[in-house]
Amino acid sequence: MNLICIIAKYLVLIFMGLYTIKCFTYFTAKDREKRTSNLNKQIFYIFMIHFLCHVMLLINMKDIKIAGYYLIEILIAILYIAAFRLMYKNSSRLLTNNVAFLMLIGYTILLRLSPKLAVRQFILATLGLMFTLFIPRILMKLKNIKNWNIFFGVSGIILLSSVFIPGVGQVINGSRNWIHIAGLSLQPMEFVKIIFIFFVASSLVKVNTLKELIINAAIAAMFMLILVAEKDFGAVLLFYISYFMMVYLSTSRPVFVFLGIGLLVMACLAGYVLFKDSLFAHIMVRITAWRDPFGNIETSGYQLSESLFAIGTGGFAGSGLGKGMPYIIPVAESDFVFSAICEELGVIFGLALILIYLSSFIAMQNIAMKCKVPFYKYVTFGLAIIYIFQVFLNIGGVTKFIPSTGVTLPLISYGISSVFSTLIMFSIVQYTYILVSEEADSFEREKERIERKEKRTVAGNERVSGKRKGQG
Repeated sequence: MNLICIIAKYLVLIFMGLYTIKCFTYFTAKDREKRTSNLNKQIFYIFMIHFLCHVMLLINMKDIKIAGYYLIEILIAILYIAAFRLMYKNSSRLLTNNVAFLMLIGYTILLRLSPKLAVRQFILATLGLMFTLFIPRILMKLKNIKNWNIFFGVSGIILLSSVFIPGVGQVINGSRNWIHIAGLSLQPMEFVKIIFIFFVASSLVKVNTLKELIINAAIAAMFMLILVAEKDFGAVLLFYISYFMMVYLSTSRPVFVFLGIGLLVMACLAGYVLFKDSLFAHIMVRITAWRDPFGNIETSGYQLSESLFAIGTGGFAGSGLGKGMPYIIPVAESDFVFSAICEELGVIFGLALILIYLSSFIAMQNIAMKCKVPFYKYVTFGLAIIYIFQVFLNIGGVTKFIPSTGVTLPLISYGISSVFSTLIMFSIVQYTYILVSEEADSFEREKERIERKEKRTVAGNERVSGKRKGQG
């Protein structure tokens, strides 16, 4: 059994490397057949990694239920990949593969940490997959959605403010950013960030003057001020960065990038000087832990210290699923799930995971840049920025690169709000990809029509020329 676990561990690393390579060779493939071949191989690697991980879990955890979980998880993944392709022939298979793969990794590591949470996540995420399958269809029907900027602004602010309703809002880890309804806890911010992107995109499409841009910025600032009042500073950064990047894309003026950086620095300094003992109190705890986690290992630095111990203990190849102690890390199932992955699956696996996230970001940006519809160009670009910046905040926090912000790792961390909102984001991007594919197909058809017309013209001229020669 030990030998099987060791072989499985290294095979997982090999297949993970191959899957990651295919994520990037997809962009360099010169023809459709090569891209299709890469994507089909990816699906094989997904199933092999998932199977081998569950073999290790079954041997080390000695729970026969794991075999049942494996069959159900892989069945749902196959149905999702097949259903998305059948419903939308022009959808991006790379994004579909990455979504399925990341969710399977999430189920696997949660099964290792807490089977109860894994089952809960699986059931709710499956419902999310079913719902988000229809989002591209819904967007096809909403032809005037780009004119809904007032609706997006008002509904986003109201939903974000719902955490202040007595008896509904909850304070967790120092931030008042949760609501509790009918036994279910949700983070409104996870859904409002999508509404915010739609608000900014619909506003930028209409902006013609500096005055209109200032009004738009003031409303965007209201979203962020509410998040500041909630003490959810990780979300503030997500909203802030995405806003200024979208404005830069819309205007193509670097001054807005420098303005964004300057305002951020001034806001941080002002907040530190004026509110460090009240509004920023729990942020100061995290900064103290970040500066010297081992010096504060008994108090504020305990979580980060255990995270670094876990990553270091796992080494490059990891201890093997079920053989480490990731459960020692506080909140390992959500905020610090990357540390748990590195401990048992290895730093190589963790680095490959970062590259897979990066490949999805590159695919999203390619889609945004190719889209000729300004509204969906801005939406896709904004969603891509939020997605990759969320990955950066999470992994940067658990590796001591930056202070921890409490942001989850997309599609892997436990938390149905995060998973559901990320699935919605990917489905919206898929719709933009469908638009781009239809534009490309239309261009190709028009090109072929012109070529046929030119050939008929040339043939007609040759016939006329032949008749003249015969008459001569």
